[in-house]
Amino acid sequence: MVTDTLSALPPRPSLHRFALLLALVGAVMIPAVILRIEGWRPNPLLDTFVFGAAILAAGFFLSWGAEAAEKRISAGLIVAIVALITVLPEYAVDFYYAYLAGANPGSNYVHYAAANMTGANRLLVGLAWPLLVLLHWRRTRETAIVLRPANRTEILFLLLPSLYAFAIVAKGRISAIDTVVLIAMFGLYMWRASRKEAGADNDDDDDEEPGPAAALMLLSPLRQWLAMGALTIVAAVIILVSAEPFAESMIDSGRLLGFDEFLLIQWLAPLASEAPAVVVAALFVVAGRAESGLATMISDKINQWTLLVSMLPLAVGLGAGHLTSLPLDARQHEEFFLTAAQSLFGIGLLLRLRLSLGGAAALAILFSAQVALAVIWQDDEPRIITSLTWLGWGYLALTSMLFATNRHGLAQLVSRARPGCEKTA
Repeated sequence: MVTDTLSALPPRPSLHRFALLLALVGAVMIPAVILRIEGWRPNPLLDTFVFGAAILAAGFFLSWGAEAAEKRISAGLIVAIVALITVLPEYAVDFYYAYLAGANPGSNYVHYAAANMTGANRLLVGLAWPLLVLLHWRRTRETAIVLRPANRTEILFLLLPSLYAFAIVAKGRISAIDTVVLIAMFGLYMWRASRKEAGADNDDDDDEEPGPAAALMLLSPLRQWLAMGALTIVAAVIILVSAEPFAESMIDSGRLLGFDEFLLIQWLAPLASEAPAVVVAALFVVAGRAESGLATMISDKINQWTLLVSMLPLAVGLGAGHLTSLPLDARQHEEFFLTAAQSLFGIGLLLRLRLSLGGAAALAILFSAQVALAVIWQDDEPRIITSLTWLGWGYLALTSMLFATNRHGLAQLVSRARPGCEKTA
C-alpha cells in the first residue's frame, strides 16, 4: 500500500498541488495547537494521537524545506543537512525525557531517555534501511541499492561513533566527555561532507526533486528561501509545543492500556518522529535516486549516533542544574550494547558499497526478533536483558565474518580517513 501510494505521486511539480498538500498537513497541526493553548487533555490515547500527528506533520514541513535546499547547497553537505533537519522531532522528544531525568533523579525518566534514543537508532537500521531496499526492488527488480565511492564518507563516520559506543558501554554512563567527543565527530563529518565535490556525489543535478519539494523549485530564488524559512519556523514551533504533551501522553497511554510504557517510548514514539525522514528517503528511491535515499538514511543514523547521544548529558545536566551524566542501568547497558552491535553489523553489510535484499532481510529479521522478544517478555526483565546480550553478541559474530570476508572494502574505508581523499573519490 505504501509503495502504491508513493508510486501514485504526480510526475510533474505543481504549486496548486503543493498548496493543497500544505493546507492538509497544516490542518493536522491545528488540534494540537488548540489543546496546548487551552491546556485541555481529554484522554491519554487521544492526546498521543493528536500531538504525535502534529509532530509528524511538522517533520514533513521540515523535510520539504530541506529537500528544496538541495539545489542550493553542495551535494555532499545537503545529505547531512537533510538528515539532521528531518530528525529534529526525535531530538525534541528525547531532550524532554532527558531533561526530566535530571530534574527527577531516580525516576523512570532516566530509562525513558535512553530507551527513546536506542529505539530510534535501531529503528533506522533495522526497519528503514530494509524498507528502502524493498522499495527499490519493487520499482526496478534490482536486488541491491548500490552506493558510490564518495558515500564511503558516510560509512566511515558511522563506523567511528559505533566503535566509540563500546567505550560508553564499558563506562556504563554517557558523560560530558562523551558529549565533546561525539560532537567533534559530527562536526568533522559535516566538514568532510561539505568538502565533497558536487560532481562526485550527485550526477543527477538536473533531475527534479522528488515529492512536494519539486514545486518549491518553481518559485523565484527569494520566494524559495522565504518558503523554506516559513516551513522551518512553523515546524519548529509545532515541535516545541507538542514534544512535552506527546512524551507524557505516551507514558499515560501505556499505563491506561496496561502495556509497558517503556516499550511504547522505545518503539512507538521514535516511529512517529522518524516517519518524515523515512518518507523523504523513500521518495528518493521512488524517484529513481535510491543511492541518495540510502545515503540520507545512513546520515540520519550518524547524527543520531553522535548528536542525539551527545545531547543527553547536556539535557540531564540542564534539568539537574549542574553538570552530570546519564547512567545506564543493567537493561539500558545491554540496550546500548545491542544498538552499537547492530550499527557495526549494518556497516559490515555496506563495506562493498551495496545493500542487498539478503542483507536487508537479515537486518529486518534480527530487528523483528528483538522487538518480539521484548513484547513477549515485557514482564520478565532478567530474561529481556539476557536476550539483549545474546542478540548483541550475535550481531558482533556476524559482523566479524563480514569484516573478515570484505577486508579490501574495510581497507578502502579506513583509507578514506586520510585528509584530502574526499577530492579524489
